[in-house]
Amino acid sequence: MLLLSKLHISKHLFFPFWLLFLIAVLVGCADTPERDTSIAPGLPKVTQYALSLEGAPYRWGKSSPKEGFDCSGFVQHVYEQHGVYLPRTVREMANALAPVPENTLHSGDLLFFNTNGKPYSHVGLYVNQDKFIHAPSHHSGKVHISSLKQPYWKRHFVGARRPK
Repeated sequence: MLLLSKLHISKHLFFPFWLLFLIAVLVGCADTPERDTSIAPGLPKVTQYALSLEGAPYRWGKSSPKEGFDCSGFVQHVYEQHGVYLPRTVREMANALAPVPENTLHSGDLLFFNTNGKPYSHVGLYVNQDKFIHAPSHHSGKVHISSLKQPYWKRHFVGARRPK
């Protein structure tokens, strides 16, 4: 305690300081846990895997959890992990897959949007109950879940496709 008096640190501050220091060290050394792929046990595995990637960063032209995803790279990666190989771009995906009526959407269907004045400029993966997961470049800049009921997505929705 001699050191404390020389540094003019109150005995009352000594314990909280070391406690905070210890917590910071432990948190900083903690490993990043694997994402839980059982988030929605009733959903298809492809959808569960997509949900496990929530929070991954948006990166234009990328298609991996380590580098990040753009919207089509995200969808392509998710399906590739389940043995389904999709084209790389949103337009190619939309052209390669048969349309699905909006009132028959299934979890795992691809949702297409016109977000920049061009048909098929954004894609996401339908989860259920009007929710979809996607890698948008705006807002959070991370893979996240949105609602088809949001005015922006409702206005820009152009159709759905179902990978086989």
